[in-house]
Amino acid sequence: MNTEFFLDQISEHIDSFQALKRMAPEILRAARELTATLESGKKILICGNGGSAADAQHFAAELVGRFERERASYPAIALTTDSSALTAIGNDYGFERVFSRQIEGLGQKGDMLIAISTSGNSPNIHEAVRKAASMGIRTIGLLGRNGGSIKGDVDFPVIVPHSRTARIQEVHSFILHFWACCVDEALKDPDSRICPL
Repeated sequence: MNTEFFLDQISEHIDSFQALKRMAPEILRAARELTATLESGKKILICGNGGSAADAQHFAAELVGRFERERASYPAIALTTDSSALTAIGNDYGFERVFSRQIEGLGQKGDMLIAISTSGNSPNIHEAVRKAASMGIRTIGLLGRNGGSIKGDVDFPVIVPHSRTARIQEVHSFILHFWACCVDEALKDPDSRICPL
């Protein structure tokens, strides 16, 4: 490993973030849908695998806890955290249903699902999207590469057009932080918003 390798990684990271400028309409639209869901008294469900599971938990914590300001707690559930549910459902129904079964039990019409998949092809995430749609739960797909098979089934696809999982996850993390900021701002006094939607 040398300095050139390190600088190459930084350059790739910066290049991946340049795509955000072109993604602005999709990111802002999703932010408006998230805040509208919370304003209506409904909840946010989030699912993902691996690093995307960590992102799901991170975002849920920022809604239930706080992001950068004191405010009311907002209802959000990361479907990646209950080891008993995950293992029971995986054992009894198969891994493809570990999230969809939870949505069936926890979700309600008018809720919002954020489905995170860097490939856009994760079978259990796709199954979660299908279940949500059948229940009247709107869906945001936080995806990578070309959006995969999931992009056509979500209501609001947000696709990071990069081929490396690490770079996609870095951009996903930024988008989730931006959404948390927008939720903070949009659900307080409209006259003092920093991030108007």
